[in-house]
Amino acid sequence: MRHCRFATNGRIHRGISVENDEVLLDEAGRRHNPDEVMWLPPFEPNEMIGLALNFSDHASELGFTEVEDPILFLKSHSSLVANKSDVIAPPNIDYMHYEVELGVVIGKAGRNIKHADAMDHVLGYTIANDVTIRDYVVNMFRPPVKAKGHDTFTPMGPYLVIDEVEDPHNLNLRSYVNGELRQEGNTSNLLRDIPTLIEYISEFMTLNPYDVILTGTPEGISHIYPGDELRLEIDGLGALENTVVAEE
Repeated sequence: MRHCRFATNGRIHRGISVENDEVLLDEAGRRHNPDEVMWLPPFEPNEMIGLALNFSDHASELGFTEVEDPILFLKSHSSLVANKSDVIAPPNIDYMHYEVELGVVIGKAGRNIKHADAMDHVLGYTIANDVTIRDYVVNMFRPPVKAKGHDTFTPMGPYLVIDEVEDPHNLNLRSYVNGELRQEGNTSNLLRDIPTLIEYISEFMTLNPYDVILTGTPEGISHIYPGDELRLEIDGLGALENTVVAEE
């Protein structure tokens, strides 16, 4: 089921998407036009845990070699925005880019979760855009907070998809900029699969409901600029759309 949150007429609703995403039903069963509501993130994340270099082709395009241990980072809560929201580009930067990523949403708390049990802790999946300013990714300090933690730098949504994804390790990911396909990959090429990530992270921190793990991005990043229209797709999860605007 595709769960969502949205606001209309001054009220916040939790609902679901039906009829091939052409209709939103709120908690009372009322119908809403998706083009006439203000989208909100489909859930309120607890921790947002990012993972760098989890596709070998992406590591190669950046000139990095594969690393032995996962490189993890946290995304700031102020970076979270919804479908159809603006991504704000700071002034005086050289290279800002998108990263389409499968977001794995935790449903059951756990610590020291075993690989064989990890998928029992997954609630569902969403699309995330790990927006990054490459200017600030240098030397050993990759990926620093400043590169990925700007306000509006984690668009997420439009849905939290539960019980509809048959195989999260065989999903196509795509990024479009102004309608042009820029990025394409498949989660079958993750260097570390979802159970491996859950097992590794839960060795040192408790994973709680509505924590979300961003599982990495494939090759194909490119510059984005104010005025660009972004559309990120993952099979079965819908499309996440955002516009880049200049900081005022």
